[in-house]
Amino acid sequence: MIVLLFGAPGSGKGTQSRFISERRKIPTVSTGDMLRAECRHETALGIAAKSILAKGGLVDDDLVNVMVVHRITQPDCRKGFILDGYPRTVPQAIFLSRFLENTKLPPPTVIHLDVPVPVLVTRLSSRRHCPACGTIYNLLYQPPVREGRCDVEGEPLIHRDDDLEDVVRQRMEAYYRLCAPLIEYYSGPNYHRVDGQCEPEKISGQIKSIITARPVRRTMNGTKRPLVVRYSEPSAEVT
Repeated sequence: MIVLLFGAPGSGKGTQSRFISERRKIPTVSTGDMLRAECRHETALGIAAKSILAKGGLVDDDLVNVMVVHRITQPDCRKGFILDGYPRTVPQAIFLSRFLENTKLPPPTVIHLDVPVPVLVTRLSSRRHCPACGTIYNLLYQPPVREGRCDVEGEPLIHRDDDLEDVVRQRMEAYYRLCAPLIEYYSGPNYHRVDGQCEPEKISGQIKSIITARPVRRTMNGTKRPLVVRYSEPSAEVT
């Protein structure tokens, strides 16, 4: 099974990708994690990407495509994988569709975690990170026990540049500017929109109904195809 997990930064993709990964026994491929690893190791891609990410920009399609293909052709992806944060543009989506078709892989199941912009800005600008272990805290929803210090390492928490409110708003503008045509590209029976404002457990329950193995029905010409079970819940208006 191939899952495309869509949602703006702060929509809860990390939590739900872990849920899907554990249930389906497939790895999560996060372009964000891959890019941050490149930045930490100061590779050529990391150096080029670091300044772009700090300003809320998006990395060039060609570089991301190469990185993703290299990852999803690894042995642990043979039974399927989850793509978190990719594709982000229609050209990336077209590239991925052609790659899946050429390698005879199944079309993806698309899950869109939809959250209004004001909620996302609040979530992201309240995040703090431990520079030692990478633990992420949210001052509103999941604060550290000791104010300003990591519960694990005791290190002072940092406010990442890409979590500053002005940068967050720029990231949201960039994301939604690209999101609309991308969602249109994937519209159809394999696209599922889920209200990302719900409790994480409720969202997981909705996703479970989507990714559970589906029965088969016959088409007009007698061939078989999956019986599509769609979940769609109207989300709050994005302002």
